[in-house]
Amino acid sequence: MATFQERIEATLARITDPRSGMNILDADKIRDVATSTAGRVRLTLLLSAGDDPALARDVRQALERVEGVTEVRVDVREADSPAATPQRPAASSKRALPVMETRAAAPRPSAPTPVPLPNLGTIIAVSSGKGGVGKTTVATNLAVALAQQGARVGLMDADIYGPNVPRMMGVDEPPPVINEKIMPLIAHGVKVISLGFLIEKEQPAIWRGPIIMKIIGQFLRDVAWGDLDFFIVDMPPGTGDAQLSLVQSTNVSGAIIVTTPQEVSVGDALRGAKMFQRVNVPVLGIVENMSWFECPHCGKPSALFGSGGGERLAATLELPLLGQIPLYPRVLEAGDQGQPIVVAEPASSAAKALTRIADRVREAAQVATH
Repeated sequence: MATFQERIEATLARITDPRSGMNILDADKIRDVATSTAGRVRLTLLLSAGDDPALARDVRQALERVEGVTEVRVDVREADSPAATPQRPAASSKRALPVMETRAAAPRPSAPTPVPLPNLGTIIAVSSGKGGVGKTTVATNLAVALAQQGARVGLMDADIYGPNVPRMMGVDEPPPVINEKIMPLIAHGVKVISLGFLIEKEQPAIWRGPIIMKIIGQFLRDVAWGDLDFFIVDMPPGTGDAQLSLVQSTNVSGAIIVTTPQEVSVGDALRGAKMFQRVNVPVLGIVENMSWFECPHCGKPSALFGSGGGERLAATLELPLLGQIPLYPRVLEAGDQGQPIVVAEPASSAAKALTRIADRVREAAQVATH
């Protein structure tokens, strides 16, 4: 009878690397396989920019079916990084552990030239300087509000490390592939794609620049979006690889910066806005979320997180304040249930504020693209 380790290796040997046609062991994509007597398996999967990120899911699912396996952890690393590129071991019947290579890293290729994608219509990046300000709430409600106004809208979840669009839009299943094109899922009249549709919910995305650029490029070009009027991109917080990958991949029409009234949020949002300006993407305006708490009994507003932050940021950048969204508990509850507030309670003050923001975004985008 095969040992536990032999069953693990045999399973890995049956998984094919789509790029080379070899199994993933012979293709040198597996490193640091570790097992425990309790049935835990941990390994490193090396992916390069041209690889399909869904390979990590396939490896995990295959190993989970092996007899005796109780837990699987797949750590994904960039194949071209020095730490992930071992020297070739001498011929042996057993696989050697990887060793660090001492040669200098190859020079990085120059940044790609953005490719126009006119079928996507007006491309708008919804970004923020820090997490927790309601960026995804704004992006999803903006997309749905524009669709309610009759526009053809696509929503791309570019938050690779924390894809929350599937939950907030109420869709979560692997998208079908037809004629080598990924078919976006449809929710509330909006076409949606997210990495969350392709990986396990608990799987962390331990990926760096080249793989992030590959995923964003694939979502832009390999998804059957059709002809759209607006293409909303929910960005991760900060000013990192995803933002640069998007603006290097295609021509972004404009960006919206989401903040809260707090000064710490405003400071981070200022850096996010200046990043887009530095790469020649016009910032359409500022959205202030959680502006005040509206008492459900008397209607009196209470500024729980301070006040005036969005206005000060807009004045500093000489940009319009597109809107202020009150803190309303049903926004959170409806989002967790897959119902954006403009659908769940269109008469609420929060939904009305988001609908007005959609109107102003439409107007600002028309000015920016002419």
